[in-house]
Amino acid sequence: QRQLVESGGGLVQAGGSLRLSCKAPRMILSVFNSNIMEWHRQAPGKQRELVAVITSDGDTNYADSVKGRFTISRNNGKRTVDLQMNNLKSDDTAIYYCHAQTMRAENYWGQGTQVTVSS
Repeated sequence: QRQLVESGGGLVQAGGSLRLSCKAPRMILSVFNSNIMEWHRQAPGKQRELVAVITSDGDTNYADSVKGRFTISRNNGKRTVDLQMNNLKSDDTAIYYCHAQTMRAENYWGQGTQVTVSS
């Protein structure tokens, strides 16, 4: 069973919003709390790219293409990381993946969730 499970993808019109959620129900709480959590995406025919990062301290960083539109957040008690996506554009169409990097340099990926933005 996967350590990370994403949800919240779907079809939305340009200018709309979606909220993605990543859950780690099987991860030990102390491990999750110390992880760096990330959202990546991969569009058809393109390489996977980093979209947003949140550290264990809550520091965030974003790809230039989503700054001001996307917000990453985490709830350590619930073992979840969310990605709020506003003002979506057709270029945001991709499969979105949750990624966890542990303090022991272990890497975990979710199965991905499809986001499709129609223009």
